[in-house]
Amino acid sequence: MSEDWRQFRFKRFQAAAIAALGYRIINALGHTLRWRVEGLHHLDAIRTAGRQPVMAFWHGRILPATYYFRRRGIVVITSENFDGEWIARIIERFGYGTARGSTSRGARKAMLQLVRDMQQGKPAGFTLDGPRGPRMVAQPGALWLARTTGNPLLPFHLEASRHWSMRSWDRTQIPKPFSTVALVVGEPMAVPADAADEDLERWRVELEIRLRALERRAIELLS
Repeated sequence: MSEDWRQFRFKRFQAAAIAALGYRIINALGHTLRWRVEGLHHLDAIRTAGRQPVMAFWHGRILPATYYFRRRGIVVITSENFDGEWIARIIERFGYGTARGSTSRGARKAMLQLVRDMQQGKPAGFTLDGPRGPRMVAQPGALWLARTTGNPLLPFHLEASRHWSMRSWDRTQIPKPFSTVALVVGEPMAVPADAADEDLERWRVELEIRLRALERRAIELLS
């Protein structure tokens, strides 16, 4: 057996072990959380109209979002590196689909996979400032997907009453056990099919404005 093959098998074992432990931890934590939810009818309205949402939020709220929106068949992009492998395994256990790629590697392949998945009636999820930031600065990928598929963007924000903030670029928020998480879903945002690439900047700025308003509202719900 070659050294490369041994390393490959070891990496796969590592990814599987991390995913198994990570899933159990997130699932156990999620069962302790209490929720205050506002605006979920916007999601229902999109589906009633025969569309699927491009769900858009900040990378730093990925943990509570993963738990709340589990088992809905949402497809998300995960990177093709080692971290992306164990992350994909965790979220697949929560009922998500994955399109492998990132903004730096395999981006076109992943985006085309999302287009195909949405055409088959699956919703998509987008961390707007992922995978490496800048923090809370929306990248154009979700806008491109909404324009291409004709499905609306659905911005949302989550805020925990008690939490830990990681020292990562996105200041990932981890709710503390038995805390309350406010989830605020905004109005759907359509991107015209004939919008030129240069026009997407206006929609990108509007999306950031809406997300800041949703953040303020989530904080209000916890006060």
